Amino acid sequence: MKEATVLIVEDEPMTREGLRKALESWGAGKYRFDVKDNGFEALEYIRNHADIELLITDIRMPGMSGLDLVQALKEKKQGGIPPVILISGYAEFEYAQRAIHLGVVEYLLKPVSDCKLIEAVERALADYENRVRIGLMEKIMDPVLIDASRQLGGAGDAVAEAVRYIDEHLPEPLRLKDIADQVHLNPSYFSVLFKEQMGITYSDYVTRRRIQRAKELLVKTKLPIGDIAQKVGYIHVKYFNKMFKEYEHCTPGEYRKQNQTWPEPKNIWKFP
Repeated sequence: MKEATVLIVEDEPMTREGLRKALESWGAGKYRFDVKDNGFEALEYIRNHADIELLITDIRMPGMSGLDLVQALKEKKQGGIPPVILISGYAEFEYAQRAIHLGVVEYLLKPVSDCKLIEAVERALADYENRVRIGLMEKIMDPVLIDASRQLGGAGDAVAEAVRYIDEHLPEPLRLKDIADQVHLNPSYFSVLFKEQMGITYSDYVTRRRIQRAKELLVKTKLPIGDIAQKVGYIHVKYFNKMFKEYEHCTPGEYRKQNQTWPEPKNIWKFP
């Protein structure tokens, strides 16, 4: 698995090497730590690398300051920038204010102890991972299912029980008659009641829940598509592909390729 990169930008050689050595000792091979001695080289480096998960930069550097570097990234980015830790030898309010405005997650004053540096890096990486995961889940979620889940709060016991049963038994056939029997209702009446209380037909709900679960498995696991089809209730892969494309406008394989940020998210950089 390719290592993610932490980029260190610092013009003072001793400080730069001190930061790198402290983090390499902590990282234990989980990350690659690259260094640059000025903002212009860092900007060019970031343009050509798509796996940067954290930027650590000094503020005061010749030519382009750390704050100017972050500003340039925000102006050119398409899809977000990684978290940023700023390091400064000066406790100036103007720096701190601009850093907050740019969304910098940590602001450290020199001299930086190894302990404080590592604590800041761990917080920043955790924040980045959470943001990527949340963003991915928001992208995965079906808005129709979100609306249906809101309706569920006002649904009767029979429909609520049916929804719980569906969600827990997606690999099974889930025929309407069987679910109606499960909640002790006439199939025709249950069908009308489900649509009335959930704002979506029974068959559409089941299909969307199957596709939703399939999307989660596609991006969270490396399971073969055939296995995923079976786990969400499709015996035949060809039919699963057909239904997936009908709802998502792409094949399961294409969807997985477009969302390869799980479980170790990587920042995707796109510069014009």
